[in-house]
Amino acid sequence: MGSRDADIDFTFTRPTTVRAVLDAVTGAGWSVEVPVGSVAYMINDADDMYEWYSSSPDGIDEVLARLDAPGNLPYTVAVDVYHPEAGTGGMLMFLPGRTEVSFSPAIDRRRIPAAPEFTDLAWYLHALVPALVTAGLEGYEAKEIRH
Repeated sequence: MGSRDADIDFTFTRPTTVRAVLDAVTGAGWSVEVPVGSVAYMINDADDMYEWYSSSPDGIDEVLARLDAPGNLPYTVAVDVYHPEAGTGGMLMFLPGRTEVSFSPAIDRRRIPAAPEFTDLAWYLHALVPALVTAGLEGYEAKEIRH
């Protein structure tokens, strides 16, 4: 059968920060606290190692300072987000240069009811795009592929 990958690639008019994007999406009902009660984040450092870390939700300011630190700007960083009301979430990955951010629906992925093998990317776009416009969103590309 193969596996499926879905993601939405967002492009911003100018470099953004993890804090700016999270401020925008948390105002639209998203949270950095995933269902297990923690904040999950990643830094891909100079050794090209994708290191995942966990923090308590009350440590979010320290997490954001670390992700947005000048020393991490040349590296990819990521943070998981969750929409508690919708019961779904995923990973926001910030690429070097910070004008491109990718969202992968990976936590209790929403499916299209009439075609459950596909991800309901329209729902994610509706839940994310209006909030990201306030953070300088220029455009997006949504795709799902089968491997």
